[in-house]
Amino acid sequence: MFGELLRELRKDHGMTQVDLAKELSLSPLTISAYERSRCVPDDSTKVKIAKLFNISLDYLLGLIREPLPYERSDHAVQCPQDFTAEDIQKVREYIKFLEFQKKAKQ
Repeated sequence: MFGELLRELRKDHGMTQVDLAKELSLSPLTISAYERSRCVPDDSTKVKIAKLFNISLDYLLGLIREPLPYERSDHAVQCPQDFTAEDIQKVREYIKFLEFQKKAKQ
């Protein structure tokens, strides 16, 4: 799973294995081994990959399906995975309502 995801991320960012290897200070053979699931990077390399592609480690490890950014602000709201599109729309409407209330108080 990790290898497939790494390959997708690399290709989505228009990078070759050589490009990614240079960014991570690794050999292209190591990148190839990661993508073929022959070996797994150590934790510090996983963090470098997550930062490079601006994705959460949870996403990189296949724990979540939504590619959240590596660095999230305190203002980011994450809805539970079982929320439907309708549920998410209600959250957005509630946020707009709170913004309206705040402006009305000023």
